[in-house]
Amino acid sequence: MKKNRAFLKWAGGKYPLLNDIEKHLPQGECLIEPFVGAGSVFLNTRYSRYILADINSDLIDLYNIVKMQTAEYISAAQAMFVPANNNAEIYYQLRTEFNQCREPLRRAVLFLYLNRHGYNGLCRYNMKGEFNVPFGRYKKPYFPEAELNHFAHKAQNAEFHCMSYEDCMAMADKDSVVYCDPPYAPLSATANFTAYHTNSFSPAQQAHLAEMAEKLVSNQIPVLISNHDTPDTREWYKAAKQFQVKVRRSISSNGGTRKKVDELLALYRPAKP
Repeated sequence: MKKNRAFLKWAGGKYPLLNDIEKHLPQGECLIEPFVGAGSVFLNTRYSRYILADINSDLIDLYNIVKMQTAEYISAAQAMFVPANNNAEIYYQLRTEFNQCREPLRRAVLFLYLNRHGYNGLCRYNMKGEFNVPFGRYKKPYFPEAELNHFAHKAQNAEFHCMSYEDCMAMADKDSVVYCDPPYAPLSATANFTAYHTNSFSPAQQAHLAEMAEKLVSNQIPVLISNHDTPDTREWYKAAKQFQVKVRRSISSNGGTRKKVDELLALYRPAKP
């Protein structure tokens, strides 16, 4: 079956892993995602309802606007995707406007413009909370109209919350399935792939996420977590059934070389009564 792409470009997005994730995601009524990101899992699964969260308020505000003001949003966003706006000078002007803007619809429109015109679709903020991704130099940035419409349609059965992973996981009940896609654990002590919004996601938080998964499964709520396959993640998720997934995604390391990185899926499935 054809997969639905997210309307945002997103570092670490789960589109390439969808077949493996779907294979291991348990059945349930409600899917809860504490780290929704671009929403590839949400867009390609068939639960009756969804509770989707992220600590990035720009992302959640955007999703609620796309859900509630679909036609108005698409019209305003499409107007930004013209050749005149695809140059560095205009990009940096609009990035400055975004960082000063407090009007929700305009800020959401600018967020998609920056996502599609910025370097590698990154979403990165400085310590002041200002978006600081440089211009991407793409020939013709794609306007994701079909993807926006599909997202808006699916979103009618979803609620979006700007909240921590702890608060989101606390919303799970016996009808829920929880899928966690936390910021990647570093591949080594020196690797720095953990920046998440303006905060970093520490090893202590990674371990705490695993503890919360163990607590939920003891209450008969299944949890699936995806992460890099490292000795640390194997240890954190030792109470889960672990599946190594081969992915084509490459991460650049020292000297500009690129290496394949394996992913780990950790499934906490309740014991049968």
